[in-house]
Amino acid sequence: MIDMKWIRNDPEKVKENIRKKFQDDKLPLVDEVVELDQKFREAKVQGDELRSQRKSISKKIGALMGQGKKEEAEAVKAEVGAIGTKLEELEKAETELSARIREIMLVIPNFIDDSVPIGKDDSENVEVERFGEPVVPDFEVPYHVDIMEKLHGIDIDAARDTSGNGFYYLCGDIARLHSSILAYARDFMINKGFTYYIPPFMIRSNVVTGVMSFAEMEGMMYKIEGEDLYLIGTSEHSMIGKFIDTILPEEKLPQTLTSYSPCFRKEVGAHGIEERGVYRIHQFEKQEMIVVCKPEESMDWFHKMYGYTVEFFRSLDIPVRTLECCSGDLADLKVKSLDVEAWSPRQKKYFEVGSCSNLGDAQARRLGIRIKGKDGNKYFAHTLNNTVVAPPRMLIAFLENNLNEDGSVRIPEPLQRYMFTDCIRPQD
Repeated sequence: MIDMKWIRNDPEKVKENIRKKFQDDKLPLVDEVVELDQKFREAKVQGDELRSQRKSISKKIGALMGQGKKEEAEAVKAEVGAIGTKLEELEKAETELSARIREIMLVIPNFIDDSVPIGKDDSENVEVERFGEPVVPDFEVPYHVDIMEKLHGIDIDAARDTSGNGFYYLCGDIARLHSSILAYARDFMINKGFTYYIPPFMIRSNVVTGVMSFAEMEGMMYKIEGEDLYLIGTSEHSMIGKFIDTILPEEKLPQTLTSYSPCFRKEVGAHGIEERGVYRIHQFEKQEMIVVCKPEESMDWFHKMYGYTVEFFRSLDIPVRTLECCSGDLADLKVKSLDVEAWSPRQKKYFEVGSCSNLGDAQARRLGIRIKGKDGNKYFAHTLNNTVVAPPRMLIAFLENNLNEDGSVRIPEPLQRYMFTDCIRPQD
């Protein structure tokens, strides 16, 4: 949610940002907000004037009664009553106008950073840098589910019977590998100075609308029937929500947090759910990193954060590249976003395994997360989030890049202390 001052002072700048995101259908909303805001402020000024009048006139009633001027006092009471009725109408109008203004402001996109490439959709995202040499082995790399099945590590058929498409059972060495990757990611981030959290896996609706746009919410979140609770799609949701309506002293910043959680997603949209695979699913687990910081530090943290993900994947011998998200691919709250993609030897291309986002003060404005400066002034914080690792999607990249011709899978050194082996092998 952007500052209302931009709408009042430079609505054309707001419209230009909307055009850069190819959301021209939202352009009329800017003019509507300008008009509604003017009416709201006029109603507020009238209300303040009437409250002042009522206070001044009310003082006369006691004096008139004391002088025995009952009829005059009753006339003044009637005048006060008429002011009260008018005030009720104005206050109702203020409430309705304020609600509509907020409703619109929640769908007007955040200002994108000047460095963001302009493009309509993810097909126009821009490669930034590659890390590691992508290799295609001289033997055929099977589909990731086939690799797992050969290792007796997955049962999708049983999960389809219990839960439907988009679910799986992991077992044996693959389940151990999954847990080991998360444990390594946890310790990796702790060693970077981040504080480890396990957050609530359900959040209230006011937190949902504080951390994401309505479009994201409809396409992702599962609602708990009969309760004001949603299952989280990522731990960022509850971790940013942790700071709702707080004032953080400058000296306590930055807040650097890393959190584990299961994630639940509808995955509504063009991509849909895979019938046989673990790339796009309803339920998975993830290690996330979150930073709450001063505005002038957020871009530095943005680069640090995706750098940590690159470092993590390279420590497991997985080639990756970074991809700058273009304007049309940015969610409405994001100022800037970059995807980390892993190399797939089977597909001979890169695929997304994580995303780093700088949301500026958009989430902070929605949730009331402020910073108190040393001079006593308060201002909104900046928030950022980034995927450390999200198995089982990451398992696809791991298995393909560490697969041996005989079907065994090499375990890189950082994971050996969690797996207690340097290789997992097919079972008869």
